[in-house]
Amino acid sequence: MAISRILVGFYLLCISLKHTRFGAAGVEDIRVEHVTNDPLTNGSVTSSTAGTSIGGRSRSEVCGTDLSFLGPPYGNISASNMVCSPIWNNFVLRYYQRSDNLMTIVLSAVYTTGWVGIGFSRNGMMLGSSAMVGWFNRKGHARIKQFYLQGRHTYQVIADKGELPLNNIPPVVALHGEMIYLAFQAKFEHRLGRQPIILAFGTRHPNHMHLTRHDDKTAVWFDFSQASVTNIDISQRKNHGTLGLLGWGLFLPAGAVVARYLKHKDPLWYYLHAVIQFLGFILGLAAVLLGLQLYQSMNADIPAHRGIGIFVLVLSILQVLAFFLRPNKDSKYRRYWNWYHHWFGRMALFFGSLNIVLGIQYANARDEWKIGYGFLLAITLLVVIILETLSCLRRRRDDKSNLPPNFQMNQI
Repeated sequence: MAISRILVGFYLLCISLKHTRFGAAGVEDIRVEHVTNDPLTNGSVTSSTAGTSIGGRSRSEVCGTDLSFLGPPYGNISASNMVCSPIWNNFVLRYYQRSDNLMTIVLSAVYTTGWVGIGFSRNGMMLGSSAMVGWFNRKGHARIKQFYLQGRHTYQVIADKGELPLNNIPPVVALHGEMIYLAFQAKFEHRLGRQPIILAFGTRHPNHMHLTRHDDKTAVWFDFSQASVTNIDISQRKNHGTLGLLGWGLFLPAGAVVARYLKHKDPLWYYLHAVIQFLGFILGLAAVLLGLQLYQSMNADIPAHRGIGIFVLVLSILQVLAFFLRPNKDSKYRRYWNWYHHWFGRMALFFGSLNIVLGIQYANARDEWKIGYGFLLAITLLVVIILETLSCLRRRRDDKSNLPPNFQMNQI
């Protein structure tokens, strides 16, 4: 009778191991074949929205999964204490936050190959974030590491770096059924509330601890106090950049070009200059207001970019005031007004262009933004060079035509 019980227990243990592979950071995992009827056909984490089901199972079934296969301490936390919430597609986030701000986090997703990651961001942007990434390599060995996201390119994603305050408990990555599980603990200075979270996956295996490019990603606001998810509206950042680029990168420089090189078309140049500069001012003002809204909603704390933007806005307001305070041409103050208007305008254009470059850099913008603004800047400089050359030639021609005729003596 005792022998039969032992055999039955051994059989049940084999069945459990058949559906589980696990490993810890720096420790070679126990290799067990992973057999499952996987619904995926592309050999990757799926990116289709599952709605109320995750991997073909309901939310209650997924959140009710026994995590004892993760081992202590992750598997020892009771389900009643562990908050479980679907966060994106088939990604499920479980967490338990103690009174001393030690947080246990378990991320799961449908998986066959590649890698899965969760990042903690200051402002919803990838740049400067720290992420925990887990995968099983081609040999079936479990790997989980912290990465520092220094930039958009793969070589700027640095392994074994980051700002997540991990404790001494090794993080764990495991396969259970069709799901991959990433478990780790971190002790934060303050109790986490509303936090920008970055989620991503890639279908290809990392190469020598270098992550391959992601196949899909998202950024969300996750409120750890209420287990609520809010999507981050990336379109606001694009609108902010577009308005700033058009205002300070296109209209205001174009208005300055008109004022410098078309004065021989009086009074047409004046009306063109005023209208174009006013449009540029409105676009720049809208860019600053949207930037302040982004600062409040996303905590996008970029002091240099924000400070220069406000400084350029002040210069632009002074230029608008100059339009209404312009003295007459025969006024003795007109010379000082010209000096003030010209140099404040040049400063505004310079710092506006500088801030566009900083914004593109801080936002870690794609190459289309860099190429687009580089092309716009090159066209502007080319137009200025051509018009400056024509202006010099015209002045020389006018100077020659205004010379007095050569003095000639009468012949005796």
